[in-house]
Amino acid sequence: MKKLFLLLLFTALVGSACSSSTGTTTGENGSGTSGIQERELTLAHIHGEASPVYGSLEEFAEEVEAQSEDKISIETYGQATLGDETVLLELLKTGVIDMAKVNGGVLESFSEEFSVFSLPYIFEDKDHFKRVMKSDTVQQMYADLEETGLRGITHYEAGTRSFYTKDTPIEHPDDLNGLKIRVMNNSTSIRTMELLGASPTPLPASEVYSGLQQGIIDGAESSHIALTDANHGEVAKVFSYDEHTRIPDFLIMSAKTWNSLSEEEKQLVQEAARNSSESHDETWDELMVESKEESSGEMGVEFHEDIDKEPFREKVEPLIEERRENEKIADILDEFEELADEEN
Repeated sequence: MKKLFLLLLFTALVGSACSSSTGTTTGENGSGTSGIQERELTLAHIHGEASPVYGSLEEFAEEVEAQSEDKISIETYGQATLGDETVLLELLKTGVIDMAKVNGGVLESFSEEFSVFSLPYIFEDKDHFKRVMKSDTVQQMYADLEETGLRGITHYEAGTRSFYTKDTPIEHPDDLNGLKIRVMNNSTSIRTMELLGASPTPLPASEVYSGLQQGIIDGAESSHIALTDANHGEVAKVFSYDEHTRIPDFLIMSAKTWNSLSEEEKQLVQEAARNSSESHDETWDELMVESKEESSGEMGVEFHEDIDKEPFREKVEPLIEERRENEKIADILDEFEELADEEN
């Protein structure tokens, strides 16, 4: 009922804002923004100020406003004010909000092709990941999302996902046997945990801390920045770098909003998004170093590195083969693999 009330309230607010902000083309003053209308866009996400993506989204909004000479303003709703990421995607599909930042794992439920990003060990290293994310293949995936009422704009680095637990090192798949591991609620993440021998336990990100604290789960999987920006290092004291996935965050727009933009507005939004993505990479690397220092020092988290990943890869290989039975996903994976050995 609370979500329904928020949705109805927000729909009314957005409707009012749209009716007052949709303007006519303004270019007779020679400002160089002849294809830009006065409009207010909404952007929602689940993050608080401690998250690196929070600042990147703020930077994106500021650049859009500056480059449009304040004709386009962006109202941001953070900290899951409007719901979790699944709810945000539903709001995008119906055009209630204009943009949202969501994790790639959540997108899988809306577009099967995006399940490739949740598959384990598909990226050789960070350079391979970067080449893929800049590729024509991913740009086409963004455009193909329009069939679902969504439109991809850019991605944000979210690091490699590894295991962290209350007190158990995970240095071999056997160490996961019987452990309840929090995963995102999508079939790929759940199947990955099953193949590795864990008991997958879907929970919203906001419930991981209490789940660890109360023993509902034994561990979770994410980058180690979760130890500090979500304070999980207060209740999880062992982090093991098996680096099974590298699932990016995505900035997604409502297809309805996207198709209402002029070509100049689309270009402006995409350029601001690319710029914020690139600067996010630099900020991410810096914050990852700081996060590890803080979690290992102040929080007392024990880090296990130099883990042999081959036993993990062998366990999850059947999942890759299962997904290759889908011809479109097989083609995408082939295109990703072709980029593995290319020079930057």
